[in-house]
Amino acid sequence: MTETTLSRTLRRLFAGGSAAGLVLCAQPLLAQTSPPGLQPPPTPSTAPMQRVEITGSSIRRLAAETSLPITTIRAADFAKQGLATAQEVLNAIPMNQTSTVSSSAVGAGTGGRATADLRGLGGDKTLVLLNGRRLANHPYFADTVDLNIIPVAALERVEVLRDGASAIYGTDAIGGVINFITKRSVEGAAIAFEGYEPWRQGGGSEQRVNLSGGWGDLERDGLSMWGVIDWHQQSALRSTERSFSNSGIRPEHGMFEVSGTTFPANFFSDLGVSGNPAYPACQPPESVPLEGAPLCAFDYTRYVDNIPKTRQFSAMARLNRKFGEHTGSLEFVHGRSTTVSQVAPPPLSNIGVIMTGASPYYPGNGIVPAFPGLTGEPLDISWRPLETGRRNTFDASITDRLLAGLEGTLAGWDYNTSVSYSLGKARSVFNGGYVVDQRIIDGVGAGILNPFGPQNPEGTAYLNNSILSGEYLHARIHSAAVDARASRELMTLPGGPLGFAIGAEFRRDRAKYFVNRELASQASSSGYADAQDQSGARSIWAVFSEVNVPVIKNLELNFAARYDHYSDVGGSFNPKVALRWQPTRQLLVRGSFNRGFRAPTLFDLYGPQSTTNSSDTYDDPLLCPNGVPAPGANPNVACGQQQLVRQGGNPDLSPERSRTYSAGVVFEPLQNLTLSLDYWDIRLKDQINALAEQTLFGNFAKYRDLFVYDPAGTNLLYVLAITDNLGEVKTRGLDLSLAYRMPRTRFGNFSVNLDGTYVNKYDYQNEPGGPFTQNAGRYADATPVFRWRHNLLFSLTRGDWSFNLANRYMSHYTDQNTAVAPEFFNKVKHYSTWSLSTTYTGNKKAEFTAGVKNLFDEEPPFTNQVTNFQLGYDPRYTDPLGLTVYMRVNYRFN
Repeated sequence: MTETTLSRTLRRLFAGGSAAGLVLCAQPLLAQTSPPGLQPPPTPSTAPMQRVEITGSSIRRLAAETSLPITTIRAADFAKQGLATAQEVLNAIPMNQTSTVSSSAVGAGTGGRATADLRGLGGDKTLVLLNGRRLANHPYFADTVDLNIIPVAALERVEVLRDGASAIYGTDAIGGVINFITKRSVEGAAIAFEGYEPWRQGGGSEQRVNLSGGWGDLERDGLSMWGVIDWHQQSALRSTERSFSNSGIRPEHGMFEVSGTTFPANFFSDLGVSGNPAYPACQPPESVPLEGAPLCAFDYTRYVDNIPKTRQFSAMARLNRKFGEHTGSLEFVHGRSTTVSQVAPPPLSNIGVIMTGASPYYPGNGIVPAFPGLTGEPLDISWRPLETGRRNTFDASITDRLLAGLEGTLAGWDYNTSVSYSLGKARSVFNGGYVVDQRIIDGVGAGILNPFGPQNPEGTAYLNNSILSGEYLHARIHSAAVDARASRELMTLPGGPLGFAIGAEFRRDRAKYFVNRELASQASSSGYADAQDQSGARSIWAVFSEVNVPVIKNLELNFAARYDHYSDVGGSFNPKVALRWQPTRQLLVRGSFNRGFRAPTLFDLYGPQSTTNSSDTYDDPLLCPNGVPAPGANPNVACGQQQLVRQGGNPDLSPERSRTYSAGVVFEPLQNLTLSLDYWDIRLKDQINALAEQTLFGNFAKYRDLFVYDPAGTNLLYVLAITDNLGEVKTRGLDLSLAYRMPRTRFGNFSVNLDGTYVNKYDYQNEPGGPFTQNAGRYADATPVFRWRHNLLFSLTRGDWSFNLANRYMSHYTDQNTAVAPEFFNKVKHYSTWSLSTTYTGNKKAEFTAGVKNLFDEEPPFTNQVTNFQLGYDPRYTDPLGLTVYMRVNYRFN
């Protein structure tokens, strides 16, 4: 059924808990013909209120009757806020604590995906839906949808359920649900152009074009069809194009994040002599001398992309047809996202690059200066061949979904059923800079390559012929599903009608991971040199039910329960109960309790195990204790270097289990002022995750069994950090919303909206029964948890013009502080940015928007974090672009 303007307005007021749920909307309240209020206004006889399906419930009902906290964001206002992608939209929601952004693809093997993470529990515990149903997850992790493929131009709104909903949607909705809802119909055609240009020099500019068109009105014609295509791109921004990220050497902050694999190369001889023939000159600014040793160090941060080059294309088409009381639909969604990311040239160390005394480039043989103590013995080389260029990786992900649905009324039941097939594909390609290890070993051994200086023509040709190219990793995930649900009013109680819903779902998931062994095995710097093909499959069936009981007038209870059974890990029963009480017109009280269960994903179980460099540098706890090399140990490998970490799937994982409860009030002390406050408390057991590298190297005695050495104990092969069941997570906090609309004035209609989240507690264990680590307000292991985040919006409408001033704020926190002396311990400052925009709608054919993001050109605060490849700031939470001007034109042809 079609949702009326009135029911949509009421849903936003009541389902969201307050009008402040629309904090991102330019005109969140002004479209109403009557003031906001907790008491629904009378239903006009000419526009009967429709029963609609609301995120968080299976029962179709009048929109004012739900009891769960929901934030609703209108897609029409994305551009007015300068939000170019689905990822940016969700990053502006305070309860979205952290996320995987495009910058995370740089050197991290994420496949370029973007994810959301409600409550900081992990993206795998935030369920992302399109029109209430699943898309294929990104194949590389199989844990969440890649937000890059969401068809933004097709959206009508986004609904964020801030409460766990495993009893309604399935086991992976522990942290909450994000439901992207598309338009029901489109008449006529329109084209839109958007452009974003940073004020500072460098890359990072964005462009978007989308075209939409459709025919027919479902209610009038019984048939409607429409389609949207959308194209978006962003150019790369290099770390050296911003002063706060152009180096890992920041002596004023005690930061000295460098690599001992450098150019000119460092060496270690059989007789225990280590050094660099270029010392102390080295080759600044990339290569700098080390203090206390005749060695050079490489500032790899200078070669990293802050933002990789990205492109997204999405398309969606929908056909709707009415058959009396029934409506059939056919829907197709296609999304493609590509990322080109670049990091420093390949580190060739500890792979057997040996130079003999016969090489013309041996120190003292006439080309390379002599080095004290060398007598012609073989040298173990640690070298980066800058001539090969930066390592360049191309990642592409594609998602397709075909869905056929039928809904309507049958024998007094509102029903909705569908059958769908989703396919997700991802591939990673060596696009430049990676070299064949064996050719480097042979070239140095034969005296062809000079690791201490520029190459001669023969050496240059040899290097050019040593570069790898081609696809080294490919993954697919298939998901076929059928579902059906039905709801109706069973009887009338003193408080109102008793609503009941029942449903069932079946899904078959398959995942395959293909490693190009011939290609990947030739490059240790890829991380997949020893990875193997993997595959897995499972069947999932579920039954669920929901009852809405109006106990007395203005007091209702909602009960829901779901049983999921996984063919590989068993089943789980998850109940939920919620309460809604409105004792007065001005006050609403609500609360809920639910249990959750999340099975490990197919990637968690079967993902290929890969060995790659750690993000931080460490001393080998056996071969370089306390920074002092053990007798015979190579300091270029063992001391202050990136170490090898082995990651990947674990078939012995158990499911996670959770308990969540919340309680809140919505209060309207004045006619145009609405306040809401919701308390939430989440406890998660058997968290599925990998131990952070900082944890492993920070307590060698405890995790000694995870450090794998060669039989002789002279070389650390890797540290085992595969996915495992860790301990508990306990988090709690408050969501605060405020919406105020001033009485109409001669200057126009003015409104203020505030949406904020305060995290009172976030504690976790790294193993069952172990001590809890405090994360709220501090960087612990891999991420910080912000105590307070808010979005504040001031809106003014005057005739055909609307103006928006928005503030995004994140509180300070104690820094990671893992590699600095106590006098340099850092507290990361708060981060606050303002955006300003205006929209003109006076032209019947065209709508114009212009604005400025980061109005005051606020730089990200300094952080000494080393979890990301970008240093000096944290790309997951802050914007490296600075002040950015944007414009949008939407032209309608009809």
